[in-house]
Amino acid sequence: MALALLTAFGGGVAAPSANRFGRVSPTTAADVREDLGDDVDVVLDGGPCRVGVESTIVDCSGPDPVVLRPGGVPAERLADILGRPVPADRSGAGRAPGTLPSHYAPRATVELVTAAALPDRAAAHAVAGRSVGVLALGPPNELPAGVVVLGPPDDVERYAHDLYSHLREADARALDVVLAVAPGEAGIGSAVADRLRRAAGARERARTPEGP
Repeated sequence: MALALLTAFGGGVAAPSANRFGRVSPTTAADVREDLGDDVDVVLDGGPCRVGVESTIVDCSGPDPVVLRPGGVPAERLADILGRPVPADRSGAGRAPGTLPSHYAPRATVELVTAAALPDRAAAHAVAGRSVGVLALGPPNELPAGVVVLGPPDDVERYAHDLYSHLREADARALDVVLAVAPGEAGIGSAVADRLRRAAGARERARTPEGP
């Protein structure tokens, strides 16, 4: 659809992402309309995003390629294509969209936890009177009553595909906190972990309870 639009227009297009700055990315036309409302006149609906997380951005301007933003094409695939590993950019310069320390954030506070710490963190938030959601592969059964399990995704590809819809669901349910267990960094899991770290961002410590 994007190529058809450019062909029909016959010129260049300069445009931002179809969401408010720093907020959760849209994966459907309905998400775009919810975010932007009457600030845009037309929304072209090409169907839901097939991958879920954004594209991989690779800087090829220097002597060695560098991944500026992990995304739908994992580093392992890039290595297969180029015949060598492609490292991630560690400069912290933010040379690509969506690489600020805080980004992709819902209104709910996102807190990254380990699978082992998840039940205790959920209990601490519940005791403090906060409504809690959990986003994890195979979440444990011993969660406090009232905790909302978002999903759960059954594999890392589904985690990537549904990540933003689950964060939007957290806001639709008016949850205070989302406890997220990142998947492993292999394959597209690297992109999911990156988005979760940025969704947690600098806000992570501001509203977490005392305790474990």
